[in-house]
Amino acid sequence: MKYPTRKKATLLLEDGTTFTGHSIGKEGTSGGEICFNTGMTGYQEIYTDPSYYGQIIVNTTSHIGNYGAMEQEVESDNPTIKGLVVNDFSQIYSRDLANESLQEFLERNNTVGIAGVDTRKIVRHIRTKGAMNAIISSELEGDALKAELDKVPSMEALELSTVVTTKEAYELGADNKGFKVAVLDLGIKKSILKNLVDRDCYCKVFPAQTSFEEMEKWSPDGYFISNGPGDPSVMDYASNTVSEILDKNKPTFGICMGSQILAKAVGIATYKMHHGHRGLNHPVKNLKTGYSEITSQNHGFAVDMKALEQSDKAELTHIDLNHDTVEGLRLKDKPAFAVQYHPESSPGPNDSTYLFDDFIQLIKENK
Repeated sequence: MKYPTRKKATLLLEDGTTFTGHSIGKEGTSGGEICFNTGMTGYQEIYTDPSYYGQIIVNTTSHIGNYGAMEQEVESDNPTIKGLVVNDFSQIYSRDLANESLQEFLERNNTVGIAGVDTRKIVRHIRTKGAMNAIISSELEGDALKAELDKVPSMEALELSTVVTTKEAYELGADNKGFKVAVLDLGIKKSILKNLVDRDCYCKVFPAQTSFEEMEKWSPDGYFISNGPGDPSVMDYASNTVSEILDKNKPTFGICMGSQILAKAVGIATYKMHHGHRGLNHPVKNLKTGYSEITSQNHGFAVDMKALEQSDKAELTHIDLNHDTVEGLRLKDKPAFAVQYHPESSPGPNDSTYLFDDFIQLIKENK
């Protein structure tokens, strides 16, 4: 089989560091905040996770594309990343269940990428210098490329959930069994909703800026606050809504961005991390059970540990064993808890799916 010759592509980082390779996906120019994911599998789930909106992803796995792409392995309708950086990109794939090659998937969804670069060197650079903006192009070079990079907004103080949220409320599951769960969609993954529906939850997914009053008209038994992109510190609309949910003592569960918004709702600050946690093998300790869990993570912001320790409204429940960062919290006098990592595990290990069961139990206890 003869493969098309790919154009030269350039990756330019905000600090001026440049890498040259060849174009993959759609030829063109695209910029965002560069970050890396250490997962060995699950590239399609990563590229379609709304939490990555506005970011360029560096895959640390050497070979990307070797198992193709399939319709069932998406977390939203389309890829949400702003660009892709890989070492070796496979034009062929070996999985019979795949619908198309990764190249076809990326090109069909207008996703720009670069391959043939030293991803280990790029990751070491990000780990040393911290997260920064970057741009990929198969069209521009020199001053023209730098000028385009300068137009890319900083992720800090950037609100993005309203960009990726559903435009209209919709329902999932059967309404004749289980519990009614109102979902505040800040950029939710499909696999999270599947975990709720599989536990007999009848879900109604609401746009990010929906008021508590509007959601409460549906008479839910509990509330779920989703993952999502951007900086939680500028999302007052979401934290104010969660505050109203808590005032009514409604059972509440948050994941990732949902954890940060829950913390913000009770006056606990968040901060932008140096380079974030993104991968499938992050060890987290459950302080209640004493057991460790291997977790899937994707976050560039976190809850401030000192602020949480000083709070009289919430307490730490899970801690990252690599960096001692906040991975879970619960409120002391409200039926509400959240985790920073992703128990739905798509992709990733299944150590933490019990958290969905904990949410169901919390609803039962407060119904």
